[in-house]
Amino acid sequence: MTTITSFRPRTASRWPDRLAPLAAGWLGLWGVLALVATLTGAGYPFGANDRNGGEVNLLRLVPVDLASPLFAGVLLTAAVTALAMSRPAARSPGPLRALLAGYGWAVAFVLAVVVPDVRVLIILGYAPILILGAPFGWPPVDYSDIFNWALFARFAALAGGLLLAGAVLAWQRRTAGACVGCGRGDTARGWSTQAAAARWGRWAVGIAAAIPLTYALTRFAWAAGIPLGISREFLTEMQDTGLVWAGFGLGAFATVGAILTLGLVQRWGERFPRWMLGLAGRRVPVKLAVVPATLVALAVTAASLGLLSQPEFWQEIDLAGPRRGSGRCGVWRSARPPTRTTCAAVEPAGAAVGDEGGAGVLADARAPPRM
Repeated sequence: MTTITSFRPRTASRWPDRLAPLAAGWLGLWGVLALVATLTGAGYPFGANDRNGGEVNLLRLVPVDLASPLFAGVLLTAAVTALAMSRPAARSPGPLRALLAGYGWAVAFVLAVVVPDVRVLIILGYAPILILGAPFGWPPVDYSDIFNWALFARFAALAGGLLLAGAVLAWQRRTAGACVGCGRGDTARGWSTQAAAARWGRWAVGIAAAIPLTYALTRFAWAAGIPLGISREFLTEMQDTGLVWAGFGLGAFATVGAILTLGLVQRWGERFPRWMLGLAGRRVPVKLAVVPATLVALAVTAASLGLLSQPEFWQEIDLAGPRRGSGRCGVWRSARPPTRTTCAAVEPAGAAVGDEGGAGVLADARAPPRM
């Protein structure tokens, strides 16, 4: 017999109440910076000003002269919206409530999904390699070129989007009389009930675990000398440079992530195991699973959105196998001409592979924005 644990009608945490003022402060700060960029004509890091990666970002479609003041207006207005949501709980009139919620969610989506692009996912995926390999001079990249203003602005947008989304969600729940922590009210029904969530949640977890395992399978195959989804020439190139082991490491991390994902619906995922000293037997905090999963999900979605908007992405897809000589490092390129030896480890199966002029995936922030 399945036991369903009852939930508290209200959360005891103060964090939901702090999200709105935090979002207002963060968005207000960046709104002021965007306003300064508008007045001075310097500092806007996206679109045409991003010479090393702007082509994979949807903001490339917005002219710089328009984008900078647009960002200033949107961010400052969003800050005011977040401040309005920090007021004591009171159900606003229907139209006003819909307007505030709609604007808040729209801005949160743009900041968390549209602005970051593939660059954020690449840094998150390569962070262990960059940290562990730094003392040994591998990978051979200039860290000051990678961690630059354009990359920082993307992570800042992601943080602002998450804060605003949390503020809007908490405000909607609070003003609807629902539990701020879980969103359920006294009359939960349909898919939102705990029993229903337990059923469809298993399917969602299974799919979420299968995708990174598929990714890991290709990297393990490359390390074993099997050109799964790529050409034999490309595999030989990766073996000569040692990049198959970088891919193997990413595959290992993906496998660990898939296993931990299964813990969301398994009994062993509810409490820390005995071998974890100091934590053995304690309940696993929900946020320990939700926060990293949300960050990775947003990064993957943002990367996919930018890549799918690229005409070259559809031109370079070849189900019969990869092509060579395209002059690019596949669809994961970042539109600049750095080292070609860093492009392979995250190259998706079936992507086109560039020639001598290929772009390195780790060199995704080669230069600061033009001032």
